[in-house]
Amino acid sequence: MDIKNLPNKIPVFPLSNAVFFPKTVLPLNIFEDRYIQLVNDCMKDQRIFGMIQPKSKEGLKKEVYEVGCLGKITSFSETTDKRLIIGLTGLTRFRIVNEITGKKLYREFEVDYSDFVNDLENKVSEREDFHLKNILNKIKIYFEKKNYMIHFNELEKLNCDELISTISMISPFSPGEKQKIIETVNIEEKIKVFEEVINFNLIDRSFNKTIQ
Repeated sequence: MDIKNLPNKIPVFPLSNAVFFPKTVLPLNIFEDRYIQLVNDCMKDQRIFGMIQPKSKEGLKKEVYEVGCLGKITSFSETTDKRLIIGLTGLTRFRIVNEITGKKLYREFEVDYSDFVNDLENKVSEREDFHLKNILNKIKIYFEKKNYMIHFNELEKLNCDELISTISMISPFSPGEKQKIIETVNIEEKIKVFEEVINFNLIDRSFNKTIQ
C-alpha cells in the first residue's frame, strides 16, 4: 500500500490502553452505537479507521494523544445480540493534525502519515538483528516475573520491530510507557525506548538493580 493512497481524514476509535502497531492484529468487540456506526461506515468504503489512546478516562469527548495507528478491518462477524467482532490489522501510524466537526456519532480527525513512511516497508536492519537476542532475553525474564504464560517459540519467529510491537501491545506496561514506544519514529529510537521501558519494569526494588 502506498502512503499517497491513504485518506487524510479518518474515523478514529479512542480506546484506553489499546496501543496498536503496524503489522499486528487487534481483536475488537464493538458494542457501543457510535462504534457500530463507525465500523459499518468503514465496511462500505476502504475498511480502515484509526485507533488512539485517550489521555484521560473522564468525559465523553476525551483528549487524545497525538500519535495512533491506522488499521484495516480484515475479519468481521456479527453476534446474535448485535455486537460486532472484528480483527483490525495495523497499516501505519499517524499524527493528529486536528479534529473534524461532523454529524457522525463517532469522531473524525485530519491526520498526517509523513513521520511514519517506514511503517509500510518490510526492511530489517542489521541493528535489529544485533539487539534481538538481548531483547528476547529481557522479555522472558519480564514475563516470568509477571507469571505470564507466553509462547516464546512464536515470539522467536518475529523480527525485532515486530517483536517490540507485539510485546508492547500485550504487556502490562503503563499506557504512558506504551505511548512512548508507539511515538518513536525509527527502529533505532524504538529499540532504545523499549529497552528503557523494560529495564525500568525489571528493576529489583529490593536491591535497586536492573537486568543488564
